[in-house]
Amino acid sequence: MTELFGTDGVRGVANSDLTPELCFKIGRAGAWFLRKNYNIDKILIGRDTRVSGPMLEGAIVAGITSVGVDVIRLGVVTTPAVALLTREEEDACGVMISASHNPVPDNGIKFFNNEGIKLTEQEEKEIESLVKADEDTLPRPTGEEVGNVSYLEEAGWKYINHVLERLKPLDLSGLKIVLDCGYGASYEIAPLIFEKLGAMVIAINSEPNGEKINVDCGSTHPDKAGDIVIDHNADVGFSFDGDGDRVIALDKQGKVLDGDKILAVLAMYLNSKKELPESTFVATVMSNLGLELAMEKEGINVEKTKVGDRSVLYHMKKNGYILGGEQSGHIINLRENVTGDGVITALNLMKAVKDQGKELGELASVVKPLPQVLVNVNVDDKEGLWTDSEIDEQKRKAEKELGDTGRVLIRPSGTEPKIRVMVEGQDEEFLHKIANELVGVIKKKLNKK
Repeated sequence: MTELFGTDGVRGVANSDLTPELCFKIGRAGAWFLRKNYNIDKILIGRDTRVSGPMLEGAIVAGITSVGVDVIRLGVVTTPAVALLTREEEDACGVMISASHNPVPDNGIKFFNNEGIKLTEQEEKEIESLVKADEDTLPRPTGEEVGNVSYLEEAGWKYINHVLERLKPLDLSGLKIVLDCGYGASYEIAPLIFEKLGAMVIAINSEPNGEKINVDCGSTHPDKAGDIVIDHNADVGFSFDGDGDRVIALDKQGKVLDGDKILAVLAMYLNSKKELPESTFVATVMSNLGLELAMEKEGINVEKTKVGDRSVLYHMKKNGYILGGEQSGHIINLRENVTGDGVITALNLMKAVKDQGKELGELASVVKPLPQVLVNVNVDDKEGLWTDSEIDEQKRKAEKELGDTGRVLIRPSGTEPKIRVMVEGQDEEFLHKIANELVGVIKKKLNKK
């Protein structure tokens, strides 16, 4: 069995890699670990709209209750809703069943501790060791000691009311806003919140259709919402991913504003109000150099971590920062939630727009991204990246050719069998040449003959 946990929990093709049998084991191991280390007696479980969700949920619930831990099922809710409700519930941890922005066949499992924060890598390793143990020695209570299962019908509304309370007195009256829910977990939550704040909402892909989740829509295809913004002369648009923890924004011209530009707008707004601790926020190594250059002119510092919202979060908490995120649109504001929250990010952007009396595109225009070429390479052995000397040699050659005006990042995806190649610099045509050379070597070395 290969490693279970990646950068964002367990991921795999549902009923193939991520089978009900495996989910049962993960449920048992996870519940036992959380009870022992966090002294909890219940676990909240949410899921996105994927067709495989109920199947995997049933297996996880069986595993959790088989070690005597109770389950509260939340139904279809966003990842940030699970994190929030877990924090509010006494003696509880959380689980989200989702593969976020991944394709329809995929699914995944994310664990949250009693503060609604994703588990550390070490904690995940301990759960994984229990799953992989040669013999299952975990307890199997009987009778009334078996865990109970209940359903929190108002889970979505609890999250909605929390957001409305936190964002008071934001008034979106008179604004026309496009929301692309990607057929995912935000399909109902996002439109309801924006409507209750007075916006005229044009919701697209807003049905709970797990057969279409992320298919040519949502945060991985924001141009679709951009077209609707233009067609309806809307003021702004937002595209969410499958579990609602990411968002990509669209300005009045339908232009895409990625996580870098979103971070810039929010950082400048908070800093102007002296609400950005140490005038600093956190990004990852994937952020464009143009973000740092723009923020330097604004007197704002950008500290970078390795890829993954968990790395961003732990760096924020360790250093007392409140804002951080990824170029992908995974934005964390610790004043509102402890995980990426697409809806809250979108609303905070609207607050910046309203308070400053400027259009979103104008606020984001300070960031002038350097050309950046991103290529995802399907491979058979992504871990081989770390030991292959020919790939390393090609990377060093590329870095030498780029000099001080660019950079190269090559990393394995934490959730898919892919190697991600990023090349950044001044000349886009030259970047494509360098990227293609790198991709050629990676394909040759990391795929079976």
